[in-house]
Amino acid sequence: MTSLELESRVLVFAPTGRDGPLICNLLTSKGICCAHLPTAENARLELERGAGVVVLAEEGLTLADIAEWATQIAGQPSWSDFPVILLTVTGEVDRESQRNMRSRQPLGNLVLLERPVRPETLVSTVQAALRSRLRQYQMRDFLNERRATEEALRRSEKLVVAGRLAASIAHEINNPLESVTNLLYLISTSTSLDDAKKHTEVAESELARVSQIVTHMLRFYREPSKPAYVQIPEILDSALTLYQPRLAQSKIVVERDFRECSPILAVGGELRQVTLNLIGNALDAIGQDGTLKLRVTNTHERSNGSRPGVRLTIADTGSGILPEIRKTLFEPFVSTKGNRGTGLGLWISSEIIRRHGGTIQVKSSVLPPSTGSVFSVFLPLNRTDAPSSALAENELSDA
Repeated sequence: MTSLELESRVLVFAPTGRDGPLICNLLTSKGICCAHLPTAENARLELERGAGVVVLAEEGLTLADIAEWATQIAGQPSWSDFPVILLTVTGEVDRESQRNMRSRQPLGNLVLLERPVRPETLVSTVQAALRSRLRQYQMRDFLNERRATEEALRRSEKLVVAGRLAASIAHEINNPLESVTNLLYLISTSTSLDDAKKHTEVAESELARVSQIVTHMLRFYREPSKPAYVQIPEILDSALTLYQPRLAQSKIVVERDFRECSPILAVGGELRQVTLNLIGNALDAIGQDGTLKLRVTNTHERSNGSRPGVRLTIADTGSGILPEIRKTLFEPFVSTKGNRGTGLGLWISSEIIRRHGGTIQVKSSVLPPSTGSVFSVFLPLNRTDAPSSALAENELSDA
């Protein structure tokens, strides 16, 4: 049986009388795939394999059975609202029937059919339930496609970041390698041991610089994907090392304010990607002859003073962000760089921060004399009490 057939079949559990076989014969005659199960446990096992709707006979369910069904239904994914059709017994409303009604509530998406049921009523009810289930499968497929697309975009943006970094440090690596080549020539032609030692020391220093750059680059690309305790200042220092050639060439001054802060449980490679993106955006905004301010400190979340964490602030003296762009800044394909940007960096950064239970805020001004932007990232020490939203935009006045 194919997965499509499994997901669209009807499971019937009616252990007494001939209801089960009669229902299956009726549904099969209407082209509906149907399976009659002898016990409630068999029906629950088949539900795990896949089904479109379950038809249950009330007299075959004990309170323990209902609890088992409720547990299974409660564990369904967020897109799912599994339909259950319950065949009830005719009777007046009394205490017993009200107690039965309360006991059925945990079954969720429940439709009651009082017997005797007309065949056309049963068929139309099952068909309606299957149509509802089909729409749920369509939502599931849409969500899966969206997740796959978002993951592809994240990977592509990470490659873009790596490509930018590779281009920016290629010149920085090439210079010391040329120096080492010249120093090796001087060592080979040197007639003085002292001169040869001096040349060797300089060559070792140049090679150490190359090794440092490569190590930081590999740390970004090959960071373990499992959470571990990391220090935000160390991640920032690593990012600044990779951007050092650009900082020097653009004459941008870096002001560090790294106060005492606690390690946080996080995926280091993802936070490294966030810091590289935020710092890279700040450098793009500054251009030449500006200031980049970095601050890290222990704090408590502003909207929830009881939640401790670490706050990272990245401020620049750049051109600022226009108000109409700020409104959608953290959405995909929104860029402040025109054709030079992918429009994915801040969206991916906000998603990473959200997965870590944190928030990101932005303040910006485009009017002199105080142009520039400030990005503030809060990362909790305890990820179990993550907020429902990662974004909280707080804008400065442009006046």
